[in-house]
Amino acid sequence: MAVMNMVQAINSALDVKLADDPSVIVFGEDAGLEGGVFRVTEGLQQKYGEKRVFDTPLAESIIVGSGVGMAINGLRPVCEIQFDGFMYPAFNQIISHAARMRLRSRGTYSVPMVIRAPYGGGIRALEHHSESMEALYAHIPGLKVVIPATPYDAKGLLISAIEDNDPVIFFEPKKIYRAIKQEVPEGEYRIKIGKAAILQEGDQLTVVAYGAMIRTVQQALQKAKKDGLSVELIDLRTIYPMDADTIINSVKKTGRLLVAHEAPRSFGPAAEIIALVNEEAFLHLEAPPARVTGMDTVVPLPKGEDLYFPDADRVYDAIKRTIDF
Repeated sequence: MAVMNMVQAINSALDVKLADDPSVIVFGEDAGLEGGVFRVTEGLQQKYGEKRVFDTPLAESIIVGSGVGMAINGLRPVCEIQFDGFMYPAFNQIISHAARMRLRSRGTYSVPMVIRAPYGGGIRALEHHSESMEALYAHIPGLKVVIPATPYDAKGLLISAIEDNDPVIFFEPKKIYRAIKQEVPEGEYRIKIGKAAILQEGDQLTVVAYGAMIRTVQQALQKAKKDGLSVELIDLRTIYPMDADTIINSVKKTGRLLVAHEAPRSFGPAAEIIALVNEEAFLHLEAPPARVTGMDTVVPLPKGEDLYFPDADRVYDAIKRTIDF
């Protein structure tokens, strides 16, 4: 075991798979020589050579489109997009080819590729550098969407994503790239895609969150605990496929639901989770399901960031209102 932050854990996952499987290749803008803008791939080109870890032109459609072709022909590409807000030029390749190839070819071809990107806000960056658009990708049939909240989960989930025979969007919350350190195995291990984690048990309210929002919710739960409130916290880990059973079983126990995420409110993951609970656990609800989210607008420039993203106070207020209903 070694103590790692998320950057180191993701680097370790890539190192493990590059060493283990010669079909794994890693590439993206500055992902080779410089190790990426956040240095997530640092040292991998020096270790595995320019044919397996390399830089690309500043063209996201080429990065993803090339990855699709490589995956169909037997490689397992890990494509890095410099920021998730830069993925839109590659959207045609993602939705028209990566996500549909297995169905289009009636199973003749699969697309075992991972598209990695730093994701979300919290570093006071400019527009297109603080997006939380996971709902766009979760809505596309054929894609899996993963957002880890800890270094341990990041490594185990990324190894599973690289080994998956279908395309995986792997969003890395850059706010917590270096904010958390954990003991992480140095070797190979896996966390199943599509399985949530119950981080705290409780019986008055179920809170569902993921990514950097987990830390925000945990800060709110410290105050809730002092007030004698019993809250169950679920880390979703995977936006799609979603672990419906864990959510439903928890709500049946607590009778209440709160969902927290950075993404805009309308048509976001919270809406899907609330709809799921209404369909499967409506008669167990003792209060209307609630959500604490980002705003239905573009992420503001740095001075307005703290007003946009949910903080611990907003989450705590929602916890209190839902339990007191």
